[in-house]
Amino acid sequence: MLDAISAKELDWYAEDDSVLIVDLRPRQEYRAGHIRGAVNVPQSELDVWLPDRRRTIVLYCDRGALSMAVARELADQGYRVKSVVGGFQAYRGRKIVRGWGE
Repeated sequence: MLDAISAKELDWYAEDDSVLIVDLRPRQEYRAGHIRGAVNVPQSELDVWLPDRRRTIVLYCDRGALSMAVARELADQGYRVKSVVGGFQAYRGRKIVRGWGE
């Protein structure tokens, strides 16, 4: 199942332990800033990544196009997945981590 969600909804999903938030951007961009609790799986590593089927996966990239494409592929494989419309650039919530730290 594939759903598109707004960047505003990310805060709600970040509070849910049954959700895995995945940042698809390159490691350098992730290190510069990301959503608290998100794991980084760059596009170059997607072919070896095996997500947990028991969790809902929320994907985001820089602007939303890559996350939507990856979400479609995962949904076709039977995953519960959501893509953030507008990606990281659209996020204005309270869960941004700047720099290296969490």
